[in-house]
Amino acid sequence: MKVELGDLDAFVAVARAKGFRDGARASGASASGLSEAVRRLEAQLGVRLLNRTTRSVVPTEAGEGLLARLGPALAEVEAALDVVNGFRGRPAGWLRLNVPVSAVRLVLPAIVPRFLAAYPDIRLEVVAEESFVDLLAAGCDAGIRYDERLEQDMIAVPIGPRVQRFAAAASPAYLDRHGRPDHPRELLAHACLLGRFANRATVPWEFERDGEVVLVDPAGPLLVRIGAATDLAVDAAIAGTGVVYLFEDWLRPYFDSGALEPVLEPWWQRFSGPFLYYPGRRLVPPPLRAFVDFIKAPPDRP
Repeated sequence: MKVELGDLDAFVAVARAKGFRDGARASGASASGLSEAVRRLEAQLGVRLLNRTTRSVVPTEAGEGLLARLGPALAEVEAALDVVNGFRGRPAGWLRLNVPVSAVRLVLPAIVPRFLAAYPDIRLEVVAEESFVDLLAAGCDAGIRYDERLEQDMIAVPIGPRVQRFAAAASPAYLDRHGRPDHPRELLAHACLLGRFANRATVPWEFERDGEVVLVDPAGPLLVRIGAATDLAVDAAIAGTGVVYLFEDWLRPYFDSGALEPVLEPWWQRFSGPFLYYPGRRLVPPPLRAFVDFIKAPPDRP
């Protein structure tokens, strides 16, 4: 059975966006064009792929199965076609990155403007989420994560600061009222502002000093989903609600302004910085190769 590649692309765009209009915005096609392509594909396959209502578009069981297999396959096709860019004077096309919110805030701002200035024919899409995803199935070329969460078949390239620290902080007013702890276990008597990943319990706070590692599982009045809601915990700490535990670089501007005061700084634990990772068993698209080469280069040259 001969099926048009463009029709498959249209189905994937609509299924991922869960709508023809959103799929059109993501793909650059028209909603009517996508609708016609999906109808044509369903007619050729003889099976309904999408359940359509006035409010939603949801893949059928057959559609889910096709989407799961098509995502990686189409990503490989796109990567193969992008090899042609290697014969151009400059790399061109889309580069899609899947990164945690912390990387969006703390790593990419020092890289992205210079990279886009150096490669004006490359268009960058950044998807921010905390969960570890299948890059190919998600339609992304590469991701940023920390080394303990990388799979063995991934190529990992250091990106951003190579050493970071987790920091605890609270407003001076809060510490004046409740006291300044000298040991991490004293946090159990404090109001702590907590975070957790999706579908996981709260993340324990880890401290280290002179070889002693202390894990604290504190309680407090606020729990936020790590990522987009993290700034709420910071704002609450600034307002005097309690103690927050986060990347030192995230909190540094508030230390410098005096809005927050470091807590237990001698106990702040160091950890290795993030990595750009991508599958090692596929063609590397020219935009991704350019990005890898860019982050490997010294900061004073592209």
